[in-house]
Amino acid sequence: MTVRRFHANAYLEGKWWMVEVPELNGLTQARKLTEVTQMTRELISAQLDIPIDSFELEMTIERVNDLDIADRVAKIQAEKARALELERQATAEAQELARELADAKLTVREIGVILGVSHQRAHQLLSA
Repeated sequence: MTVRRFHANAYLEGKWWMVEVPELNGLTQARKLTEVTQMTRELISAQLDIPIDSFELEMTIERVNDLDIADRVAKIQAEKARALELERQATAEAQELARELADAKLTVREIGVILGVSHQRAHQLLSA
């Protein structure tokens, strides 16, 4: 069974968080950002007469008054994902080199010095 998915765009307008649901041509509002998701779920549930927990909701915060933030937030998230991938790659390379150094009969402390990590971290790399 496919779960229905909705996208909503939220923005702060004065003191109110406004939320648009394009698929429904619907609009709701909330006083606090922490209430936005619940209010949006209630809007979708009421308009379609479906249970509030029967669909997925993706929320984008578009702007805060005159400050456009959606693209900047997306860029930050993409950079974090890229950094995570680079960290995974670096760890894999460090594990491979640590094993090769251990095969060359270097101690865990020596491996740590070469890799620029503690001997405990070098041991973890060898154990992974």
